[in-house]
Amino acid sequence: MKQTAGWTGNSEYETRGISECETHGTQPRRRLSFLRFLVRYPIFILAFGPPVFRGKEGIDITQGQVDIWSFLQAGLLCAVTFRTVLRLAAAESILIPKQIRSILKYAFFLGLLFLLSAIYSPSRFATAAYSVFYIFTWICVAEFIASAYRNPPDWVQCLFHLRFISFLLLLMLLLSFAYNPHLVVEIEPVVGVRFSGGAVASTSLICAVIAIISAYGFLYSLEPKRRSMFFLLAGLAGTVFTRSRAGELSLLLSLAILGIAWAKTGKRSAYAFISGLMASILLFGAFAVSAGGGRIWYIFNRGQNTEGIESASGRTEIWAFVIRYCTTHPWGMGYVDGFRVIFRQYYSLTTGQNLSQLGTAHNTFFDVLAGAGWLALAVYLIILAKTIKVAWCFAGRQTLLRPAMDSAPRHAVRCALVLLIFCLGYGMAATEFSAPLRGSFYILYIIIAIILGASAGMIAGARARSISASG
Repeated sequence: MKQTAGWTGNSEYETRGISECETHGTQPRRRLSFLRFLVRYPIFILAFGPPVFRGKEGIDITQGQVDIWSFLQAGLLCAVTFRTVLRLAAAESILIPKQIRSILKYAFFLGLLFLLSAIYSPSRFATAAYSVFYIFTWICVAEFIASAYRNPPDWVQCLFHLRFISFLLLLMLLLSFAYNPHLVVEIEPVVGVRFSGGAVASTSLICAVIAIISAYGFLYSLEPKRRSMFFLLAGLAGTVFTRSRAGELSLLLSLAILGIAWAKTGKRSAYAFISGLMASILLFGAFAVSAGGGRIWYIFNRGQNTEGIESASGRTEIWAFVIRYCTTHPWGMGYVDGFRVIFRQYYSLTTGQNLSQLGTAHNTFFDVLAGAGWLALAVYLIILAKTIKVAWCFAGRQTLLRPAMDSAPRHAVRCALVLLIFCLGYGMAATEFSAPLRGSFYILYIIIAIILGASAGMIAGARARSISASG
C-alpha cells in the first residue's frame, strides 16, 4: 500500500482528481464511432500525416521552398493544437500524475533546446518552425493524458482505431500505386523495387502497427479471430513488399517479444508457443536445404556486397561525420535543417558532388544529436527510458482496480510497449521519428501518449482504492 502511494505522489491536486477518476472508472464505457472518437481525441487525427502526394523531386525548405502540401501539413497540426489549447483552457483543472509530469517536463525542455538551436542553425527560420511544431505535438500529448486522466477512454478501442488509421493509409498507398506508382515505389540499383510509401506514408511503419496490434488482439482474444488474422496478414504482406531490412527485423523482434510474453500467461500458451516455434524452425530448415545458403544470404542482404553491409549502406560514414562534428560543436547543427545544410556542404567539398537529396542522418538518435547536440540526445534518451519504465511497471502488474477495469489499460500499455520497441528498433536505420510534419512522427507520440495516458489512469485507480481502503 505504501509503495503505491509513494509511486503516485501526494500532491493535493492529484488527490482531488481521484474521486472523479474513480467515478468515471466505475461506469461502463460505451465504444465511440470512429468520427466521434477523432473529435473527442483529436491527437489521433495527426496519425494521418496528412498524406503528401509529392514526387521524388521534393522541396528544400532550407532554400525557402514550400508548396501546398507544406501548408496542409502545418495547418493540420496547428488546427489540432489550437483545439487542444482551447480544451485545456476550458478545463477546470488539469490532472496529471507526478511520474507523467516528469516526462512532460523533460519533453518540453527538449523542445526548448531545439528552439535554441535556431540561433546557430544555418537555416534559422526552418529550425525554429520545426521546433515549435515539436512543442505543439507535446501539447497535444499532454492534453490527451489530462483528458484520459479525467475520463478514461476505452483503451482497447484506442489501439484498434490506431490500426484502422494505419489500414486506411495502406489503402491510400495502394490507390496511389494504381494511379502513379512513382509516388510510393522506389527503384534502387542493389535492392530493386521497394514499396516504401514515399511521402504519402511510411509503409514499414503502418504495416508494422497493423501487424503488431492484430497479433496482440489475436493472442489475447480482444476481437474476432478472423478479423485479427485478416489485418495480421495484411500487415505482414505489406512489410514483405517494403523490402526494408530494418522494418522486417524490428517487426520480427517485436512479434517474438509479444509471443514470449503471451507464452508466460499459462501452460497452454507456453505449449502453443513452443510448438509454433519448433514448427517454424523445421520449416526454415527445410527451406534452407532446398534453397541453399547462398540464396538465403542473397535474399537477406538484397544482393549487397560485404562492404555495403559493413557500412550499413553508407550510413556509418554519415554517423561518423555527425560524431566528429558534435565533438567540436557539442551544441549540434540546428534542429532538422542544420544537418541538411552542413552535411551537404561537407559532402560537396570532399567529393565535388552536389548532394541535394540527403536530408537526414538515417538514424533517429544521430538526427537528434545532430540537431541540438549531446544534451538534447541525453534528454531524448531519458524521455524514452522513463516512458519504458512506466510502461514496464504497469504492463504486468495487477493494480488495486477490479480485474474487469484493470485489463483494458494493461492491454493498451502492453501492446503500446511492443509498438514502442518496434519504433526504437526501426529508428536505428530511419529518421521518421525525429522531425515533425510526417505521419510517422505523430504515430510514435500517439503510442507514447497511450502508454502515459493508460498508466495515469491506473495510477489514479490504484490511488483511489488505496484511499478507500485506508478510510
